[in-house]
Amino acid sequence: MRFVFTGRVVEWRGPSPYYFVPVPGEESADIREVATMASYGWGVIPVEARIGETAFATSLFPKDGGYLLPLKAAVRMPCGLGADDEVTVEMTVRLGVA
Repeated sequence: MRFVFTGRVVEWRGPSPYYFVPVPGEESADIREVATMASYGWGVIPVEARIGETAFATSLFPKDGGYLLPLKAAVRMPCGLGADDEVTVEMTVRLGVA
């Protein structure tokens, strides 16, 4: 299941700052339909993603009926990304990973 979407980087300020790109509503709805086949627990969904030339594997976090794509420093730094930057994400949900 492959998606391409644009979103803004958001920063969560907890004990350690984390950065995410919210997955849009329509794409989140499609992911929810296959969540039981993709999730390996706690509702997280394994994905392979690409922003620009940077490809990475991670897991979507469920949040308020949608999903958040986490952006580690190893992804943000090469892309020069910070809070409020708009990015285009190519993402594939990894089904049957469990």
